[in-house]
Amino acid sequence: MSSIQIFPAIDMRGGKCVRLFKGDYERETVYADSPFEMAKSFAEAGASFVHMVDLDGAKNGKRAHAAEVIRVAKELPLKVQIGGGIRSEEDVRYYLENGVDRVIIGSLAIREPKLVKGFVKEFGQERIVIGLDAKDGMVATHGWIETSDQSAIEVGQNFAKAGAKYFIFTDIATDGTLAGPNIEANIQLAQKTGAEIIVSGGISALEDIAKVKTAAQNSTVSGVIIGKALYAGRFTLQEALKEAE
Repeated sequence: MSSIQIFPAIDMRGGKCVRLFKGDYERETVYADSPFEMAKSFAEAGASFVHMVDLDGAKNGKRAHAAEVIRVAKELPLKVQIGGGIRSEEDVRYYLENGVDRVIIGSLAIREPKLVKGFVKEFGQERIVIGLDAKDGMVATHGWIETSDQSAIEVGQNFAKAGAKYFIFTDIATDGTLAGPNIEANIQLAQKTGAEIIVSGGISALEDIAKVKTAAQNSTVSGVIIGKALYAGRFTLQEALKEAE
């Protein structure tokens, strides 16, 4: 039975750890004052990887929480993947040269695919993750404020051909809702691209992790991002890690 990677999530806005409901900036819950302390608690609970999102960066198009991200990468025994506000090669290089393991590219992958394919070549497929955030199957960009005319599968196939190995697929309709993940859409993306898919959005119970694990046996689904369920106390990170083994 294959194990999957658990990525506890830290969404940062205004220097705090927050969660948005379906990506809506007006519907925010603050869970902690310090992203670093939250990451430290995840490391102490046994996490090996943390998923960090710069929500201010995603909305405004420039890095807003880089200092916190780099502090986590340098001071804690955690691998870090960061998304949000990464709009240039300079942003990518800045994070990767300062201890961050993986950079997630979302909006830029839609707007400038050629540039981002260049990143995959230059920095390597282990370090560049393509973030596909979909509304009704179509990719949304700029902190989910705009929807493009491309489907997640089309974009995924395009980048997989260029060597991209990891995709994070978020179904915006389920994100922050605790309604359960859209497993079918993740499996479909895995089958159509052959890339490793990290499930994001809607995880509410340990059964959801079990479903992702089952999906991983028959496809290239390989991990899951967990945010609100941890903060809302639906289960502990230790329980999630055990379920994923």
